[in-house]
Amino acid sequence: MPWRAAPKAALTSPLTLIIAAVTALLACFLGTAAVLQSSAAGGAAVTYQSDIVCPDYYGPVFSKDNVPTAVAPQVVDSVRRNAAAHGFSTPVTSRYTPVLFGTEFNGDPHYKVVLAHRDQALQGHLDLADGSPGAGFWLGTIVAGAQGIKAGTTPSIHGTPIPPVTGLYRDLPDPAPRWWCSQQRNAVVGRLANDPLDSVMFADDGKTFDDTVHTLGVPMIKTLHMSFYEAPPKTVSEAEDLQERSKALIAAVKADLGSRGLGDAIVGSLPFERSVEISNQAESNVLISILPLAAISILVGCAGIGTVALQWYQRRHPQLRLLSARGSGPWALGMLAVAELGLPIVAGGTAGTVLARLLLGVYGPPGEPDDGATLWGSLVAATILLVSLSLLAGVISVRTHREFELGRVRSGRRKKVKFLAFFPWELLTAAVALLGWNRLVDYSKGSRIGNPLPQVDPLALTYPVFVVLTVGLVAARLAWLALHASHRARLWSRPALQLAIRRLASARAPVTGVLVIGTLAIGTLATGIGIARGQEEALQTKSAIFVGAETRVDTESVVGTGKVRLPASISGSTTIIGELTGTGNVVLVVDPRSFRQAATLGPLDGAEVDRLLSGLSSPGNGVPAIRIGNDAAQKPALPAGLGDARAIGDLPMFPIIGTKAGYVISRESLSDAQLGTVPKWSLLSSSSMTQVTEALTTVGVVTAVNRVTRESALDALPFYVVSWTFSFMALLGAVLGVVAVLSLLVAVEVRRRQNALAGALVLRMGMRPRALLASHLMELGTLSGLAVVIGVVCGVLVAGLSVPRFDPATFLPPQSALPDPTPLALTVLAVGVLVVALAGWIAMRSVRTARTAELIRA
Repeated sequence: MPWRAAPKAALTSPLTLIIAAVTALLACFLGTAAVLQSSAAGGAAVTYQSDIVCPDYYGPVFSKDNVPTAVAPQVVDSVRRNAAAHGFSTPVTSRYTPVLFGTEFNGDPHYKVVLAHRDQALQGHLDLADGSPGAGFWLGTIVAGAQGIKAGTTPSIHGTPIPPVTGLYRDLPDPAPRWWCSQQRNAVVGRLANDPLDSVMFADDGKTFDDTVHTLGVPMIKTLHMSFYEAPPKTVSEAEDLQERSKALIAAVKADLGSRGLGDAIVGSLPFERSVEISNQAESNVLISILPLAAISILVGCAGIGTVALQWYQRRHPQLRLLSARGSGPWALGMLAVAELGLPIVAGGTAGTVLARLLLGVYGPPGEPDDGATLWGSLVAATILLVSLSLLAGVISVRTHREFELGRVRSGRRKKVKFLAFFPWELLTAAVALLGWNRLVDYSKGSRIGNPLPQVDPLALTYPVFVVLTVGLVAARLAWLALHASHRARLWSRPALQLAIRRLASARAPVTGVLVIGTLAIGTLATGIGIARGQEEALQTKSAIFVGAETRVDTESVVGTGKVRLPASISGSTTIIGELTGTGNVVLVVDPRSFRQAATLGPLDGAEVDRLLSGLSSPGNGVPAIRIGNDAAQKPALPAGLGDARAIGDLPMFPIIGTKAGYVISRESLSDAQLGTVPKWSLLSSSSMTQVTEALTTVGVVTAVNRVTRESALDALPFYVVSWTFSFMALLGAVLGVVAVLSLLVAVEVRRRQNALAGALVLRMGMRPRALLASHLMELGTLSGLAVVIGVVCGVLVAGLSVPRFDPATFLPPQSALPDPTPLALTVLAVGVLVVALAGWIAMRSVRTARTAELIRA
């Protein structure tokens, strides 16, 4: 029976098997990748949110101010007992007393302290400078060093002795280390707002704290805080499970305390709940956005399976006619195709599903997908395989039914093919592209403060694909017409070129098909990479202009005026700037000699900035200044009576000022009295925030509350979501590129006998092998070159138009811009050259190994 022998019969046409398997592989790869991409985006969003919140905020937090001292132990006991039942570890408890006045050290009763205890704090989270652990308290070194307090000193409060100072710890910097993040308000003494005699004394253990509080008769615990240091969730499902368990624990603790009449003794909260909502939204945004592209890619894969079915039908036509004459029905003949090609299709689809999971880290967001995503991706792949096999059987069944049972003539088919060839498909795709552009214009309206994740309209996302497809169809139609008229070409003085033209003209359908697929692949790849990288670079440039350096810290005027020198540890990486506003201008006072060593310029040309900064000391009337903003109505008057500015050059933007109208002047242009009128001084540094604040502390300078780093200045998640979304478009382009390469190689292989015979004959007629190779390279190079040039140019132009539209922070300069497309263009060109060389080698190999007599006899 032919059905039993079908798998073995399939080996007689390995090319068809390869095409069927690769088509199924790519379709299942893209279908599975769409599911994994969105799930990984959710996981990456969870990871991002986990990195920006306190490490003990993933689970529930129990906190309240002014808890009665007698009630606090009951609250702690209730949380600890219920935590284990809901899968949580032992909570970390923090307790702080109110400020205790009248604390005496070495006979001086004017100190103010807060007694505190935090589980695990003294085990590696406080830096012991002197002394040793023991039954007592640890005192900060700032107060101890300033007042000469040593380890072993026994303080007293209102005459009541308390356990001795057993250790001196280095005061927590502001901002505090990450482990102390949630305790910033209580554990870190703000020296700018507090008396320098203030200090937080940490008890060595809980018993010491409890006994001391009982001895002093402290009625209230100023702050009671309990939280859990759980492992950060990696996926959305893990985060949701953590939130559900957290809610259950809060409810259990509330019920437990309520039964004792202490229902209001503590308040439970879920600080990470909003982060989980945002991560869920990021996952759904990416999924909804890439869904049309995934559908298009799957439809393309199904169309490929349909093409394979037609090729198989043409190859097996005599056998199918014979089987039909013997009584086999259309459905049975369709199942014969499934029996022959089903195994390669299933194997290819399975391989595509596995590859989509294994390569997720290469093409997808840097997050872990949910376990369920792998299952859903497998189900999508299984559905694609089922549809592919059904389509394979259906195409064969319909064709055999129409030809063998209905006996339709082929003229109708020819008319239909002719109609499909001449139908203006480019008008239809252009209309869809226009619809997507109209949706894309509205995207920037959702890009504003307060909207953390603007929705990417699915139709807007298809706009670049349909623009590239439209250009590819127009190019294919022009190529079709040119090849149709190519018989008029008379270039026999250059036989290699004439032969290349004739070979192209003899295969117009494959040529135009490869041109469309190649243009679509390269254009989609260029668009996806351009938009994705454009948003990543926009995040970097916007944060650079907004912050001005890696770290920006407001500081005291004594530093700005030069009365206190910068510490040596940061002087080589830090510069001082002053800021004034008024008269319609923002004025930035800089030190030209140190500004470039610390500042980040974003998209500005460093050489041009250096030239202008060096010109700030040029002589002349007025204050030499760099004019920012290119505002025609900008007035030269400077605020605070500094005089008029004399512009020595213009820049479209500048760090901190942005694109607002303003001037940059040198501090050397101002007198000491004028420097004293500058209301705001800041430090720009390439060092970390911790290094800057600790260095300033060593010289007695207190940093104000306005501190910002490039890493934390902007919410990066909206930029990442756009990048993750369009990385799928880049993936689609890469897959289509593989299809285009395979199509070109298959087209060469299908015409192997024809090319071999023609090549052997022209060699017999005197053409040199080098000329014949050049002819093949002209043919293939023209086709690939057109696809590369049209695809890259179209993709770059579309990405250039689209990148500003997808900017999730249009309120911050500079506007998102297309990154340098040169590396992508060179890479695509190099790949194109390699493909052309490989295809030319295959064509020449068939000529060199051909036996002319056998080819003519066949």
